[in-house]
Amino acid sequence: MANKENNYYFDNFRDCMAIACEAANMLKTIISSFDRSKMKESIDVMHEIEHRGDAKKHEMNEKLIKAFITPIERDDIFNLSHAIDDLTDNIEDIVIRLYITDVKSIRSDMTTFAELLIECCNATYEMLGEFVNFKKSKTLKDMIININHIEERGDQMFIEHMHELYANESDPVLVMVWSEIYTILENCCDACEDVANIVEGITIDNL
Repeated sequence: MANKENNYYFDNFRDCMAIACEAANMLKTIISSFDRSKMKESIDVMHEIEHRGDAKKHEMNEKLIKAFITPIERDDIFNLSHAIDDLTDNIEDIVIRLYITDVKSIRSDMTTFAELLIECCNATYEMLGEFVNFKKSKTLKDMIININHIEERGDQMFIEHMHELYANESDPVLVMVWSEIYTILENCCDACEDVANIVEGITIDNL
């Protein structure tokens, strides 16, 4: 019974990350078949995904409040759950920003960035699947390093996209709009790395 109780937390982390992966895939769908007239509907779809993530996080918090013993420190559980939720929130924010600023068309490099985000989210999901074995895992360290490498590629992509934007876009409003969108996209990759860093910290603390 105790093992089942302990596994609940690790299962919840992975369930929440699966929702973040769903949000990342939905973002790519929205921008790949971008239709300005359907952005309100796109926001509704993304909000439903984000709402499910919130529900899983609140479920975790309720469990944590009542738990007598937890498999890892309570603060670590809360911080990891919050970091995953931040990722999903950031992905939703991109869609909201596209709607609020009434973007007329999607820049071609957005798709490439969205694909990298999906790769980063998937790698984080796989890492969280291995997290339950953190005390004896032989692969968790390499999974964390892989996420760090993907995030570094995101940093480079952000720099190149921003350079291209400022070098070739003459409309200052569009420069502002796309700067914000690219920044949020990069924050999404950073959020995946935050999740990995928390997992790494937990692993080190429990050696």
